Amino acid sequence: MSKAKRPSDGIRIKGMFRVHIEDSGKIVGDSGWKTNQVTNDGFNQYLVQSLGTGLTGKVISHMAIGTGSVPASNATSLDGEVTGSSSARAAVTAATSSSSKTLRCTAIFNSANSFVTATANLSNIGLFNTSAVTTGTLFAGNTFASSVCATNQNVNATYDIIFS
Repeated sequence: MSKAKRPSDGIRIKGMFRVHIEDSGKIVGDSGWKTNQVTNDGFNQYLVQSLGTGLTGKVISHMAIGTGSVPASNATSLDGEVTGSSSARAAVTAATSSSSKTLRCTAIFNSANSFVTATANLSNIGLFNTSAVTTGTLFAGNTFASSVCATNQNVNATYDIIFS
């Protein structure tokens, strides 16, 4: 007879992200790898509902950066999200392999797209299901050491969601 697993032995999820500020092809700011905060809606609407028959779960499609604080577990938006001259959320490229338990999302915030219209102190990041700043649901996010980003600089971001 096999031994039943305790609840503490179950599947775990964690996220890691890294943000680079780039100027003329050179990295001028690096957050280093940081862990995330998955929101309550992130667990429910992106994970739980995606597994259920007939439920309509959400899919990560965009990344946002901001000047605010860490999202609370009940947050639905990113504090201080930068909006630029229009929607500043960047579409993500999502990749994984058939043997992997990690989803890697990458995004580029190009200065040519005016994601910031004035110098900003970037300090947080989040994953969303839409490009529209005023709608969508925050899956996960967190803060990093504030970095100054000028209007002529790009931001490259990598966000991993890891199941173990």
